[in-house]
Amino acid sequence: MQHNIKLTISYDGTRYHGWQSQKQIENTIQNRLETMLTRYIGEEISLSASGRTDAGVHALAQVANFHTSQDVDLEQLRNAFYEYLPQDIVVTDICEVDSRFHARLSAVSKRYRYRIWNSPQLDVFQRNYVWQLPDLLDVSAMRQAAEYLTGTHDFLSFCSLKRMKKSSVRTVTDIAITERKIPYGKELLLDFTGNGFLYNMVRILTGTLVEVGQGKRLPGEMPDILKARKRQAAGMTAPPMGLMLMEVHYKMPDTP
Repeated sequence: MQHNIKLTISYDGTRYHGWQSQKQIENTIQNRLETMLTRYIGEEISLSASGRTDAGVHALAQVANFHTSQDVDLEQLRNAFYEYLPQDIVVTDICEVDSRFHARLSAVSKRYRYRIWNSPQLDVFQRNYVWQLPDLLDVSAMRQAAEYLTGTHDFLSFCSLKRMKKSSVRTVTDIAITERKIPYGKELLLDFTGNGFLYNMVRILTGTLVEVGQGKRLPGEMPDILKARKRQAAGMTAPPMGLMLMEVHYKMPDTP
């Protein structure tokens, strides 16, 4: 009998080359998990994730699943994760799910958060988790620009891939920008919710909104950027450390 096991995973991506296993690069999140699972379960394990995160990007609730013919005691497996995984990777939930469940294909929406430390006073302890910008940004202008980017659009201008084999149309249901007071400035939380995101899309959206906040672009330029369907039309790619995958939503029930 085949079992389908769903994992919810938190990780600090600072020292990893992203989620996805790569040839000749062992230090990825997927590789660490698959190596541990293969040794523990005693058969080759292949993980499917809700999506890939880049080098330096973090996850609060990445979702992955794997199939196994072995009867696995989930509580013992939970303990094994704590014992054998490094401290910057934690499996926060584990359960058996319906055989049709697929971490990526069954997902209906995701929420990413990008953190900007907007203060001339830098914070040494936050440097791996925020983009530190000393000059204060115009948040009102950024929110105006975000309204143009919400909805169903062709986001090819906000993708780093030079060639797209599939459609670059995505629906971004919400871009929320929240301010928090910090010493000598503010922290900005940019939350992006949508049915899917292209390669580097959230980081390019963030970089473009920051350029609006810096006065380098006007909010009203966003429709023209979307229409251009060229990477050069959009703004910079924000650095990876400020980005975190917050949650993935599914319609399919967890129980098998």
